Amino acid sequence: MVSIKNTGSRKLANNRMNNMRYMFVGVIFILICIVLLSNPGISAPAKLAQTGFQFLSVGSDARAGAMANTMTTLDIGSSALFFNPAGMARMETMVDISISQNNWIDDIKYNSYSLGFRPFDGSFGVIGIALTSVDYGEVQGTMVWENEQGYIDTEIMRPTAFSMGMGYAKMLTDKFAVGGQVKYTGQQLGKSAVYAGVSNDSLTVTKNLAYATAYDFGTIYKTGWKSLAFGMSVRNFSKEIKFEEDQFELPLTFRIGISMDVIDLFDEHMDAHSLLVSIDALHPRSYPEQVNVGLEYTFMQLLSIRSGIFLDRDEENMTFGFGINKFGVFIDYAYTPFGVFNNVQRITLRFAL
Repeated sequence: MVSIKNTGSRKLANNRMNNMRYMFVGVIFILICIVLLSNPGISAPAKLAQTGFQFLSVGSDARAGAMANTMTTLDIGSSALFFNPAGMARMETMVDISISQNNWIDDIKYNSYSLGFRPFDGSFGVIGIALTSVDYGEVQGTMVWENEQGYIDTEIMRPTAFSMGMGYAKMLTDKFAVGGQVKYTGQQLGKSAVYAGVSNDSLTVTKNLAYATAYDFGTIYKTGWKSLAFGMSVRNFSKEIKFEEDQFELPLTFRIGISMDVIDLFDEHMDAHSLLVSIDALHPRSYPEQVNVGLEYTFMQLLSIRSGIFLDRDEENMTFGFGINKFGVFIDYAYTPFGVFNNVQRITLRFAL
């Protein structure tokens, strides 16, 4: 009896020690986020116009948009390919399909599609395909001309961009998931008519096209204490590409995140309620470090109310949205006031089959 009691006491003590470790790591992470936000030496230096293909930094998923894009540690099916591929590893259904539209600023249209497939009950991981297309609308082309205005109108241009990728994610243990994606992306910005030659007496028409291959990868670690999870991701890793005479890199972004359903800390009988808190810290190549905070309250796994905060932003601050889930069909909506620009609205349909 003494041996059994001692063993039980040791297990209880070990569990308490593990819980303290998880809490300690969580506090350290939050402190890091606060430092990234408040330290002038970190957040002040300007990092502008260092990358191209900025459309890769804009998300279309409505749930993410409503939660300030704090998706690094969340299991979101095939949509994880747009944030952290490891978030696809715990997909419970055989097929997951996501269709999103984002009415971005200045009437720019984003359309995103993703498909996740989990063969053999997930024992061999999850395979995913993602596609994003961007329509910049119509732009009046011009060229230099010797008249009073100094230019003449040419054709109406319709700039576009796209990204298509294939990803893979797998649970290495019941707590640790990894994922990666390779994608081919490009941008078409219309034609340019310029004078060339020694005496600028010949007219050359150039198509403004550029393409690149990029890589994403990430991890998610479920601590085992309540629903506490940590994660990291690296997106848009690539070599330099050339657009006419300029060379640039894609918008490489490193993220670390933490999330937890804080209802777990209170009444154990509140199974009908969930209050997810998710925090991401970003280290982008193109602009200073940032911290985003997302909240999601869910009732009966049916209705979700969401909000998010972009800290240290000029125009984009608060986000709002909601989601409905019934019979494996998810409908999500996000609304983002965008300062001097148009308000941004996103909608997503997701099917878990």
